[in-house]
Amino acid sequence: MKKQSKLSKIILYVLLCGGSALFLLPLIWMLATSLKPLDQAMTAPPTFIPYRSYIEEDGKAIEVKERNEITVPSYEVKLASTGKLMIVGAADETLKLDENKKAGLYGQDTIEVIKHVDATSEKPWVFVEKAQVKKDGERAKASTVKDGVAESWLLPKSEVTREMSPRWDNYEASIYDMGEYGEGNLYFTRYLWNTIILCLLTVFGTVISCSLVAYGFSRIKWRGRDTMFIVVLSTMMIPFPVVMVPLYSLFKELGWIGTLQPLWVPTFFAGAFNVFLLRQFFMSIPKDLSDAARVDGCSEFRIYWQIILPLAKPALMVVGLFQFMATWNDFLGPLLYLTDQMDFTLALGLQSYQSKQGGTDWHFLMAASSMIVLPVIVLFFFTQKTFIEGISMSGLKG
Repeated sequence: MKKQSKLSKIILYVLLCGGSALFLLPLIWMLATSLKPLDQAMTAPPTFIPYRSYIEEDGKAIEVKERNEITVPSYEVKLASTGKLMIVGAADETLKLDENKKAGLYGQDTIEVIKHVDATSEKPWVFVEKAQVKKDGERAKASTVKDGVAESWLLPKSEVTREMSPRWDNYEASIYDMGEYGEGNLYFTRYLWNTIILCLLTVFGTVISCSLVAYGFSRIKWRGRDTMFIVVLSTMMIPFPVVMVPLYSLFKELGWIGTLQPLWVPTFFAGAFNVFLLRQFFMSIPKDLSDAARVDGCSEFRIYWQIILPLAKPALMVVGLFQFMATWNDFLGPLLYLTDQMDFTLALGLQSYQSKQGGTDWHFLMAASSMIVLPVIVLFFFTQKTFIEGISMSGLKG
């Protein structure tokens, strides 16, 4: 029995570790992509480790960018009309070569054969381009020089060496790439400021309002208390899309559309889930403490403020952390109510950055996303002990 118990624990531990690793894969991919150049971010299958590629030329290592990989026998040809280099499969029916295989036709264009590529899936060849040198003080988004035959090579992949090389400057570049307003003012810092202000207001409003309501449901006896609590809990079953239009109409009548007020004022009116969480915790606190305080002449508000709240710090931390994460990651609310880019939050600003251009710089987008996600992860890492304590103690008494 002891061996079976130990074996079951080992299996459970392995399954938990495997599940955790599986859930971490998207985060790892995002962080890895944020440190790559754009060409490596778009490769298939994806690579998790950013690298730089080099070839040997005249005894010197030259940085190059790897492009198309050839895994079947082919020809490298040069179009007579444009001088462009192309890779044509040896079995391509549109390729017509003369006997010495130095010239021929490809479609309607005359071609010159540069070399035969004896590539296979086991020994692939790769088309490389010389890396562009970035000038001091300038941020160059283009990573390669594409025009010019002298800048391109076709060679066996075994001749290309790779070295791990994360691009830390992607983070700085993504901040500047979001744009500026005025002179030297970055939209990213504006988005960050708006998000921090909203987080502080919503956390304060949620903690104060929900703790007051939870105190009334848990520590004060009044007629219809339990029935009213069930009504409050039933509001959790109403999805947000049901009340989205009425709320928008209400805020429009108040003149709040285009401001941050619809995003933080409702948090001062308590939410059902947080009220339930705090009520369960308050009920686990001995009532003798409140009775003793009343004998000493304390009012209900003083009991709530000086006795209950200090004892409920773990639960209050959990509620504050939940609300902080919800506000930090909220996208739908800002999308509905905000109209001016100066009022955008980080989540909405990230979406605006993604859609402002026809093509997306995925490495910059992943760098910006990493900067937005990491603060929440760091916050949870440092508060996980309090978080677990608050969650575990909130359900001790029902």
